[in-house]
Amino acid sequence: MSGLPESLAGKTIAVLGGTGPQGRGLARRFADAGLAVVIGSRSADRAAEAAATLVEAVGGTVTGADNAGAAAAGDIVVVAVPWDGHGELLASLKDALAGKVVVDCVNPLGFDKQGAYALPVEEGSAAQQAQAILADATVVGAFHNVSAVLLEDPEVASVDTDVLVLGDVREATDLVQDLCGVIPGVRGVYGGRLRNAHQVEALTANLISVNRRYKAHAGIRVTDV
Repeated sequence: MSGLPESLAGKTIAVLGGTGPQGRGLARRFADAGLAVVIGSRSADRAAEAAATLVEAVGGTVTGADNAGAAAAGDIVVVAVPWDGHGELLASLKDALAGKVVVDCVNPLGFDKQGAYALPVEEGSAAQQAQAILADATVVGAFHNVSAVLLEDPEVASVDTDVLVLGDVREATDLVQDLCGVIPGVRGVYGGRLRNAHQVEALTANLISVNRRYKAHAGIRVTDV
């Protein structure tokens, strides 16, 4: 597709956990932008089913595989799996993800009667845990605060939000900012090094509280940049 930035030309985006709401939503928007997408899931059959549904909805090149197959196939690999099992999955894919840009959008959250709250993470954040496990990959944190409901809704032409992009390698954060920008209405904004990912992941708990109070699908905008 001619509208893609040069940095993403010919790149395949794999989405691990691509059958969950966030993964499905991101896969939909990437495919709609003209990127080749591989949906990963614990079940290859579920992934293939989700891919077929997506092709029917938006067209494009979308295939399904188990998470290991998707990790191997992707040039850029988005991790959108539940926090529970995050570390275990990444450890099992260490070799497949070596040398790749891995975009972690996992939010370590707990839920109780009072709502959502951030969970403590030994490494500091999900993104830092990913980088500690994937020593030979370049981990970038992004897409933490984007509403899965808006991403998945075909009636929503433009998703009105900025995405904070965190990482230690400029080339990789620039690439992921470009990836953010293929979603209409979304802008990728550099938000600091990976050590600053905790508060961005935790902010999702605040947005969930906003959404519950105001019956909304809130996002964030950064002013004056």
